[in-house]
Amino acid sequence: MSSEDLASKAIDHALSLGASYADTRFEVRTDKGLLIENGSIEHFASQQESGIGIRVIVNGAWGFYAFANPKNLGDIRTAAEQAFKLAKSSSASIKQKVVLADAKAYTDTVDYGFKKDPRDGMNELVQIAKDCDKIIRSAGKRIHRSSVSMGYAYTEKMFINSDGAKILQRYIDTVTNMSATAHESGLTQNVSTTEGGRGGIEMVTEYSDARAKAQEIAEKAVQLIDAKPAKEQKARVVMNPDFVALLAHEILGHPSEADRVLGYEMAWAGGAWWAGKLGQKVGSDAMNVSDSPTIEHSLGHYKYDDEGVLAKEKLLIKNGLLVDHMHSRETATKFNVEANAGMRATGYEFMPLIRMACTYIDTGNWNHEEMIKEVDDGFLICNMKVPSIDMLRYNWSISCQYAYTVKNGEIKDLLRDIIVMGIAPEFFASIDACSKDFEIRPVLNCGKGDPMQTMRMGNGGPYVRGVATVKSVEQ
Repeated sequence: MSSEDLASKAIDHALSLGASYADTRFEVRTDKGLLIENGSIEHFASQQESGIGIRVIVNGAWGFYAFANPKNLGDIRTAAEQAFKLAKSSSASIKQKVVLADAKAYTDTVDYGFKKDPRDGMNELVQIAKDCDKIIRSAGKRIHRSSVSMGYAYTEKMFINSDGAKILQRYIDTVTNMSATAHESGLTQNVSTTEGGRGGIEMVTEYSDARAKAQEIAEKAVQLIDAKPAKEQKARVVMNPDFVALLAHEILGHPSEADRVLGYEMAWAGGAWWAGKLGQKVGSDAMNVSDSPTIEHSLGHYKYDDEGVLAKEKLLIKNGLLVDHMHSRETATKFNVEANAGMRATGYEFMPLIRMACTYIDTGNWNHEEMIKEVDDGFLICNMKVPSIDMLRYNWSISCQYAYTVKNGEIKDLLRDIIVMGIAPEFFASIDACSKDFEIRPVLNCGKGDPMQTMRMGNGGPYVRGVATVKSVEQ
């Protein structure tokens, strides 16, 4: 029996038990990759798994059950019956019944394009990884450590629901993580990068040139040994697109997830400071923010979410005005809006959650060089590092990989160990320029939910100018 037949039988059985709604996700996943450290291949990894996850609504309550590698109708019946029992049990204690927004039921097959299939070219990926490692180690005596991981993930996902949807999606992600660590006289500096996206080997050779990026991070790590720390200063800052990607992720994307806005995740992941502020100003007129699953090559690119809803761009903030959130079919009813394809799960074994696909700050009409020239005494902030955000995404602190002083409109001294801090509404209100330059960056490890789900996505934006506090944290 085919996976499609098994998924359909699961729906039929759940409905026969008395479920008012049911959906299934039957997935097959293959992951292959390697890690090279200091010229030695540390390990190869290869994993393949398949399974089915089934959601049902019974008496207004959700139930979910996942079954790995189902082989026959008996396995499918078991999964449907367990999901039904869990939903029925939960229905006795729920305060509000689940109501789903209407959504058109699509029948579709979507193959996401690629030029060069990594499943047939793992040797090429290995060679690229070896080249990148060699490039990093060749950057000078200060280089203390090189680390390069590279690989691909292939996913085949069949979604079927009791409304009549039947959608098959197939895609490949090809990515690399690289880091260069320099050390001298007791000082250690690390610069890293993630490259790649939804597509084949071309994602690390054409869309992004991994070898060139290896050279870039190695040279910067070496230079940072001679860089200066910064004294704490509240100043005008220009942030580059890589740094803006993490900023957009942490203080724009997450608080735009409707389950956070409603407080559903307060116990373990937090809420949103702008809950209840739809239609109100949350930033300057120069600030426009969207989330879009439609951006090709982004790790958040998809045509349908894990509820079968057709993807579209979600305009979240328009000229500083908060206008929308990311929704599931369930939360859409609570806000009396249409579902907007915000639901995704890490795999068949998890319930879908509201997740950003590719949240970004939109472009402006500035050249980034002009933005810098107007800064008398400030900083150019470069490349994301580590975030620290409070539960409501209100107070934020994000370290960058390096920065520069800007004096009288000119880029001057290289700075190390930099942290950028702000209060979300104050920083948003201070944004006065966004560049025409724009970039989407790959993000591999966004965690959410209980049990924790790690998700891939894109984030990005232009160069952004605003006011924030900058300081160095000494080693």
